[in-house]
Amino acid sequence: MFEQPMRILLVDDYPDALETWSLFLQLKGYEVVTAQDGRTAVDLAISEHPHVVVMDLDLPVLSGCEAARLLRERADTSGIPLIAATGYSQSSQLDEARRAGFDSVLVKPCDPDELVAEISRLTGRLGRGGHSRA
Repeated sequence: MFEQPMRILLVDDYPDALETWSLFLQLKGYEVVTAQDGRTAVDLAISEHPHVVVMDLDLPVLSGCEAARLLRERADTSGIPLIAATGYSQSSQLDEARRAGFDSVLVKPCDPDELVAEISRLTGRLGRGGHSRA
């Protein structure tokens, strides 16, 4: 039976980064939904039910950490794996991201294949577009 592609919510306030990462993930077979601020990210997580959220920390309206806390508080979004993809590299900032509810933190620039591997690790789904191998 055909399995639907994994849906990724990708959140970054830099349009070029959002477009580049979105295209890369789509070429890997993922369905990608995008947001440029934390409030929109929370709204899309509620309405789109992504399999995983990849979010920058430094976002307008709501920071990535504020958005993560809101997602963790809701029953319908609390189980979505959250990956912080951030330019921050100080341990205090990375620790704050983990306390906010991120399951994983990747420091940008990160290897695109590292992101795909982390998505697979957190979702337990392997292969092209996150499909399970049978």
